[in-house]
Amino acid sequence: MAIIGRPNVGKSTLVNRLCQSREAIVHDAPGVTRDRTYQEGFWGDRSFRVVDTGGLVFDDDSEFLPEIREQANLALAEAAVAVVVVDGQQGMTAADQSIAEWLRGRGVPSFVAVNKCESPDRGLAMAAEFWSLGLGEPVAISAIHGAGTGDLLDQVVSHLPPAAEDEGDEPIQMAIIGRPNVGKSSLLNAVCGENRAIVSPIRGTTRDTIDTTIERENKVWKLVDTAGIRRRRSVNYGPEFFGINRSFKAIERSDVCVLVIDALDGVTEQDQRLAGRIEEDGRACVVVVNKWDAIEKDSHTMPAMEKELRAKLYFLDWAPMLFTSALSGQRVNAIFPLALLAVEQHRRRVSTSVVNEVLQEAVSWRSPPTSRGGRQGRIYYGTQVATRPPSFTLFVNDPKLFGDTYRRYVERQIRQGLGFEGSPLKLFWRGKQQRDAERDLARQQARGR
Repeated sequence: MAIIGRPNVGKSTLVNRLCQSREAIVHDAPGVTRDRTYQEGFWGDRSFRVVDTGGLVFDDDSEFLPEIREQANLALAEAAVAVVVVDGQQGMTAADQSIAEWLRGRGVPSFVAVNKCESPDRGLAMAAEFWSLGLGEPVAISAIHGAGTGDLLDQVVSHLPPAAEDEGDEPIQMAIIGRPNVGKSSLLNAVCGENRAIVSPIRGTTRDTIDTTIERENKVWKLVDTAGIRRRRSVNYGPEFFGINRSFKAIERSDVCVLVIDALDGVTEQDQRLAGRIEEDGRACVVVVNKWDAIEKDSHTMPAMEKELRAKLYFLDWAPMLFTSALSGQRVNAIFPLALLAVEQHRRRVSTSVVNEVLQEAVSWRSPPTSRGGRQGRIYYGTQVATRPPSFTLFVNDPKLFGDTYRRYVERQIRQGLGFEGSPLKLFWRGKQQRDAERDLARQQARGR
């Protein structure tokens, strides 16, 4: 279902209403939505996908408007039905008539949603004006309050094709993360083989998170292109602020993040913050160094640059690194095998006996530290307690006896012995006193019952 209309008529508000979400950015300024964005909705026993598009303007070729028209064309090409949103309070305009004329030649069943008809009495009169568009009966709605949207959906779903049977596993969520202008949207377009997102040298071109479903490596992937994330103090309240918040949510709900680095700029302070955020949220990750075609190089350039980049991205020393060019397509499809491996490791579980074999070997190579009072740390045993990310609890005599250096050593040994490439690890150190307190609490609760 493609949502079409001129700027600022309430298309994104209607999309959020139909899909019962707040994913599409809604703001008073025109031109907030630029790319086409997808959400899932349902009505009665029917489910459908809604695609939001930017405001259509045919008589102006200023900034982003030609690209927005192209995105609307692509949305309509794959849609079963189109909903034209118009502003009932403003009345019919020449732009509405241009859109209707454009749609009539496309052969897609179209419906007119007359938005901003909050008054039940005046709504029908406001909607009647749009009969002259020639797209059937206009429906008076209020996207912000939900009035009339059920009547609209009753008309629309009858023209949707039968739902396909759900097959296979849930899609793997891949979030494409990075600073502005590092090539995230270009990378998405290169992977998809089409202009899925608008590409521009202007910072902040992408605002919404753009979801795209494709199949690679015999898996279904849901790719999420996100707004470029700048430093907080550089962002004003408005569309960019909302876009960045959605980018952070995309990290949280992803199975794997693709952190895009600009090969020309190297690792910046903001790249480091993003790397830290990915590690803090416990997401699997692949680091993609884009614009590799713009670097003068010889046989030693790639290893030298990887060493330099990893020194600054020490939060993600466990993440595989790939050098690509979204412009030429160089090594772009190699992202998926690495991402799939990272996701598998992120979801992997290891038996307790194998964990303890690795811990025993680690202790035999390097004994735990001894305090000034002569107390030495002891690791009794360890076990994996969770996945996504893999998390381990190590039972010891006293966690305070294990400093950061030894804890990092144990994590390295676990990685060397068990793998987990592309996934962060979490280690919890629990002492005897903690275990005794938990045991006493459990006994008290049992007696209370």
